[in-house]
Amino acid sequence: MREAWIEACAVADVQPESIFSGEANGSMVAIYVVDGAYCATDNICTHAFALLSDGRVDDYEVECPVHGARFRIDTGEVTQGPAECPLKTYQVRVVGDKIECLI
Repeated sequence: MREAWIEACAVADVQPESIFSGEANGSMVAIYVVDGAYCATDNICTHAFALLSDGRVDDYEVECPVHGARFRIDTGEVTQGPAECPLKTYQVRVVGDKIECLI
């Protein structure tokens, strides 16, 4: 399957210090804006089935609401366990008033 730019949400849906939960082409994605930059990751923690959009974002890290695992939202890197596997990240672009992810 080829990757394609898929509309995930409106720019207005994503607020600083919050996490937008969306779906793009069947993938559950979490979309963030930090310092004016948009990032997108899978919305499911790699440690336990938990929605990261129920967690909290602090600068470029998201914290899972269940066990406290932390991930960089721009790279997916695990910054604090118990998670060991990184998050999948997606390229993001803004087209007009929409945010698109490369899925």
